[in-house]
Amino acid sequence: MATVTARSTTEISASPRAAAGPGAHPTDPDRGLSAAEAASRLASHGPNELARERGVSPWRILGRQFTSPIVLLMLGATVLSGVLGEAADAIAIAAIVVLNALVGFFQEYRAERAVAALRSMTAPRARVVRDGQQLVVPASTIVPGDVLVLEAGDIVAADARLVVAHALAANEAPLTGESMPVDKSTASVANPAIVAERTDHVFMGTSITNGTARAIVAATGMRTELGRIATLLESAEDTATPLQRRLAQVSLTLIVASLAIVVVVAVTGLVRGRALFDVFLSGVALAVAAVPEGLPAIVTIALALGVRRMAQRNALVRKLPAVETLGATTVICTDKTGTLTTGVMTVRELWGPDPERLLDAAAACCDAELDGNTGDPTELAILAEAARHGIDRHTIERERPRVEVTPFEPERKRMSIARADGVLYVKGAVEVIVERCTSGTDGALAAATELARRGLRVLAVATGQGRAEQDLALVGLLGIADPPRSEAIAAVEAARSAGIHTVMITGDHPETARVIARELGIIGEGEDVHDRVHARAAPEDKLRIVRAWKSRDAIVAMTGDGVNDAPALREAHVGIAMGKTGTEVTREVSDVVLADDNFASIIAAVREGRAIFENIRKALVYLLAGNVAELAVMLVSSLAGMPLPLLPLQLLWINLVSDGLPALALVMDKPEADVMQKPPRPVAEPILRATEWRTILFAGAIETAVTLGVYAWSLQHRSLDEARALAFGVLVTSELLRAFAARSATRVFWQVGAFTNLVLLGVIAVSFGAQLVILHVPALRELFSLGALSVREVVAALGLALIPVTTLEVAKLVRQLR
Repeated sequence: MATVTARSTTEISASPRAAAGPGAHPTDPDRGLSAAEAASRLASHGPNELARERGVSPWRILGRQFTSPIVLLMLGATVLSGVLGEAADAIAIAAIVVLNALVGFFQEYRAERAVAALRSMTAPRARVVRDGQQLVVPASTIVPGDVLVLEAGDIVAADARLVVAHALAANEAPLTGESMPVDKSTASVANPAIVAERTDHVFMGTSITNGTARAIVAATGMRTELGRIATLLESAEDTATPLQRRLAQVSLTLIVASLAIVVVVAVTGLVRGRALFDVFLSGVALAVAAVPEGLPAIVTIALALGVRRMAQRNALVRKLPAVETLGATTVICTDKTGTLTTGVMTVRELWGPDPERLLDAAAACCDAELDGNTGDPTELAILAEAARHGIDRHTIERERPRVEVTPFEPERKRMSIARADGVLYVKGAVEVIVERCTSGTDGALAAATELARRGLRVLAVATGQGRAEQDLALVGLLGIADPPRSEAIAAVEAARSAGIHTVMITGDHPETARVIARELGIIGEGEDVHDRVHARAAPEDKLRIVRAWKSRDAIVAMTGDGVNDAPALREAHVGIAMGKTGTEVTREVSDVVLADDNFASIIAAVREGRAIFENIRKALVYLLAGNVAELAVMLVSSLAGMPLPLLPLQLLWINLVSDGLPALALVMDKPEADVMQKPPRPVAEPILRATEWRTILFAGAIETAVTLGVYAWSLQHRSLDEARALAFGVLVTSELLRAFAARSATRVFWQVGAFTNLVLLGVIAVSFGAQLVILHVPALRELFSLGALSVREVVAALGLALIPVTTLEVAKLVRQLR
């Protein structure tokens, strides 16, 4: 018969770690609280709910979109344009600002509902005993001292201490990360102890996988373990991504430089006696020339392309900046179960003289149902392995129906099933089974020790006659574990080659963690596990580990599936949740969700992230070289006392169409073949290094010289509008052609592959066609304040526009020859 364990009411007390109220709740497990006492305690302790996270108003989210330096500069240009009566310029700039703000707003408006998701994990209703009667009540009304009635399939409504337990097991993976159900009993556990070791308690948000129980509530609401994690979650901070920080630095540099230039031009103009209106117009034009208006859209689209590519690799991105941040990752802190391993318990070793007989006896001592995948994971593993050897549980039940079952109890550490063939089938802990065996035990203990050393959970299987669990014959041993994913081994090696440290954090036993880490290649034979493997990790430990790596200037990605992972996921630079096995909580705080729960998908996403950053860098170099040329043309002509060669609307056209569209096409370049053979970018490395700035200044200087030369000559021989048309045409065309050189800093365009980016070819063709339309349609010429050009002048402008791109490509060839 089954054994029931119980504890008297005098032993029942709240856990020192979980309880917030009085130290003891002397409740009668058979009668429970009275209705009046429950109402009084509800008024005193409050509802059994998790606190709502403080939300951010939509207006505040919208306001954030207008705080970046580059947006503030664009807003200033909008105001100046409006004051000067340049309505077309003001409307165009304002439209860009509003569009960028809306994109950012809708990204952030997907508010973080982490604590709300935590609340959804709690049981909406629960069974309690009050006034001697079992009642079903809303979980929010449960109070300390209530008696919970639990059975398989229930979600536990509060933290509670067991007083009666019958073959009880609970799935605590959401709280602990432990891959195996935890056997529970009423036997007291000395405090303090981590959640995974507190086998005399059940916890809010966990589920009962087997057995029945009664438990007296020790803590409710925010005083539970789940509530403690909710508090940690609120303390964890969102971290600005490397790309956000670097773009902010570039924006600040642009603002300082452009304001300085505007001041110089304004003072020079006023000293020379220029009209105030002309000085203001020059200021607006310079501000427009300084700002790469297309940059926010280009970054957003580049990241969106990364989202699409990562989705094809089973990594679903929830927050756009995470695309690039993954590429900068230097440390991946990863959960073990289901990410590095299959997440399914498997029989990995059989020890005994007759493997077929061993599996038959083990399957005959199981209660799980393989067809519905229900029951204890260990038994499901046994039945799956038996099925692979042609042993069918249904055949066993039909031919040898069970006569009596003695379920597993933590105190007994074994279970047995007597069947109609007169055989008693027994399985359980090795030391318990072996001491009841009279044969077959030679070498068993040594074999069990070796299997355990390799991180396997070891079960012994024996048979006997009758129904007494004595004078048994040992059939053999089963080594069971959650095996590593085969693709994860290759992925860990790929991460190592890319200079990325893989750190395994798990709630499992330290020996199991070390064995899996060695199989995966996270640590080598003889290597110290320090900093690479963390076992029995509590939520605070995971948060501490992430913060420790961040303090070393690492860019940290953190994976997880349970509630206990949520604070660390939020704290990490990139939080990665499991899509198949993860909780709603982890998905809500994450930046990326893995559709296949596979570590290999993370490494594939890192590759895409690295490529996206390089593409954003080349697009930024291309844009800023154009902006330097525009600024220099405007500054030099203004200081020389010449009329403005380019008006604000013309500069907007250059920035948005002639520069912006090719830059968009540049971010579509495919990843380079060796992108994962390079180390991660240094944390302190700016988005634009000295190499990029030299390219920007060199390209800008060439375009400035060609454009100013054409403009100065034209002023001597043509009208002002015609001179502007020539300067406008040369600058636009030279920037379009320079896009071919921008695809690589070291290789010329035919080495990159002229037809590997067909979008770029199409964009340049369309932009060039649009430029010809502006120069030849009278209404558009008038809108842009341009004079008419002959076909001969257009061809001459095209020839002059070839000078910058030719110079850049020849310079690359010279460097290659050196």
